[in-house]
Amino acid sequence: MLSTTHYRQQLDALPSLPVSPTALVIHHSAAAFKQRLLTLIGEAQRRIYLVALYLQDDEAGREILDALYAAKRARPGLDIQVLVDFHRAQRGLIGKGQQSGNHMLYQRLAAAHPELDIAIRGVPVKRREWLGVLHLKGFVFDDTLLYSGASLNNIYLAQQGRYRFDRYHEFQDGALADSMVEYVRRNLIEEGAVQRLDKPDVPQVRQFKALQRQFRQHLEQAKYRFLPTHRKEGQFSITPLVGLGKRDNALNRVIQQLLRSARDEVFICTPYFNPPKSLAQDLRRLLKRGVKLTLVVGDKTANDFYIPPGEKFSPIGGLPYLYECNLRRFCQRYQRRIDSGQLNVMLWQHDDNSYHLKGIFVDTDLTLITGSNLNPRAWTLDLENGLLLRDPEGLLQAPFAEEKASILQHTRRLSHYSQLDQLKDYPEQVRRLLTRLQRFKAHLLLRQIL
Repeated sequence: MLSTTHYRQQLDALPSLPVSPTALVIHHSAAAFKQRLLTLIGEAQRRIYLVALYLQDDEAGREILDALYAAKRARPGLDIQVLVDFHRAQRGLIGKGQQSGNHMLYQRLAAAHPELDIAIRGVPVKRREWLGVLHLKGFVFDDTLLYSGASLNNIYLAQQGRYRFDRYHEFQDGALADSMVEYVRRNLIEEGAVQRLDKPDVPQVRQFKALQRQFRQHLEQAKYRFLPTHRKEGQFSITPLVGLGKRDNALNRVIQQLLRSARDEVFICTPYFNPPKSLAQDLRRLLKRGVKLTLVVGDKTANDFYIPPGEKFSPIGGLPYLYECNLRRFCQRYQRRIDSGQLNVMLWQHDDNSYHLKGIFVDTDLTLITGSNLNPRAWTLDLENGLLLRDPEGLLQAPFAEEKASILQHTRRLSHYSQLDQLKDYPEQVRRLLTRLQRFKAHLLLRQIL
């Protein structure tokens, strides 16, 4: 294993953009994120680029679309581009029965406002959704980048009293916004495999499978473009990163370099504790080197797929229990580290809300803001991106300390692995499902694709 200095040098060698600390604003709630989103839509003069996994046909999603149409009506020259996952846009919510896809809403609105051209495009990263999706993040309004792991629907935007907690970072920087827009235009909008969802008769992937295959190969090589500039005193630096697939994945490589560069402390947020093998090895090495490790993970009841007792059960509802089994084994293995205080496993739970945070803090100067779940699916299947922040002067310590405090507000520390439930404690339907999966070793496959 190479030294931490070696990995620090690799990170320092990455091209970057210098940014003033006053250009960063961190929002701390889903409600504040929604309000800022609507404000930026209303204020945009030149361009609005929204990239998310999905924009839902519900109250919050329709409110966002109504705001986009209002902005286009007020400023006809406004360039509005919305990009979502091709497959996800054409189905309903998992476990919620038969539903029409979100694309039907897009088409109704486009037909109702033919004079206002708002392009909503579906990005087919893979031939099937379970093989990989558009997990790219970033909303650009003129020279403002609003970056979050959140998609656009009721729970992500705290529309009806419940919320899904995420991270929300706003950057006022033209060069960074230009880089994000240039990537979207060159690698998504201008590609023939990317389809308009706001137009009728959306083709199926089999009708353009050769284009889709070429598109996937193109995405595996695509990178953010920008003019690297040296950081001056009083600035921090940002490197935008993107990755798809196992090989030459720049985002995955930087995540590993980050962990291997740690000297004193690592703070990781992930909603699903299911690290890929290589990442699990890096966590083990961190603990062996004596680095303090804090893992902030959602309680199983704060998982997207948790089904409360009394509601109709669906097999997808077994996932939160599968993740809890992973976490229990990890904590049992490293109980001695928990006892010493070197390992802190923090479970997030707040009423019936859910947890969707991702990201890594290393020591006091390195931060990764990303939508990656740090799981096998993110590692190998989905198109992911992130922003690496390097802050050698400690200019961001105060705002990030405030963000960490917000993240930890509704957490409890596990003092012993036995505080997590095990198979015998689960509802009968969950026990039967997990027993069946383990008997046929299907749980091993599920960990790779969910």
